[in-house]
Amino acid sequence: MLLTVSGPPGSGKSTTAAALAEAFDLEHISGGDIFRELAAERDMSAVEFNKLAEEDDQIDRDLDRRLRDIALERDDVLLESRLAGWLAGDAADLRFWLDAPVDVRAERIADREDKDAGTAREETVTREKSEALRYEEYYDIDITDLSIYDVALNTARWGPKEVTAICTAVVDSYDPELDEGKYPVEGIRYDF
Repeated sequence: MLLTVSGPPGSGKSTTAAALAEAFDLEHISGGDIFRELAAERDMSAVEFNKLAEEDDQIDRDLDRRLRDIALERDDVLLESRLAGWLAGDAADLRFWLDAPVDVRAERIADREDKDAGTAREETVTREKSEALRYEEYYDIDITDLSIYDVALNTARWGPKEVTAICTAVVDSYDPELDEGKYPVEGIRYDF
């Protein structure tokens, strides 16, 4: 089984992905964790590293290639990143998109990173704009196009346990024998 969990910063991706991976005994691969590790290796914050990635496209491409290879080569994986659904493409059994209003996400990030909510909001909006431009430029991915996702969920409407329960119910009720077709992932340039 290959599941993907995607969404913007602060949407609950990591929390939900970890719970789903545990529930279904899947290896949890987090693009955000890999990105933060790469930033820490250079003694940079995620925001600073993101700015560097704007200048050095190889940073994104290396990370994205690694995630795509994992999606295509490994079994029993839950892939979590902003682009996980796009990178896994048609190899994914189910693709989830999690989101929440930006102010909610900024509060979550502020709590998690012990910073002011206004600062977290500003950094998040800046980061999202930067990433959206890069995804379009590198791969022809419109990150606002949710058509490839099987489930898109506003995580501000439910608590973490309830979001996990909803996603778990989707996976539990999925029967490949009844599957009449997922939305194909087309028009993407996997230019790593």
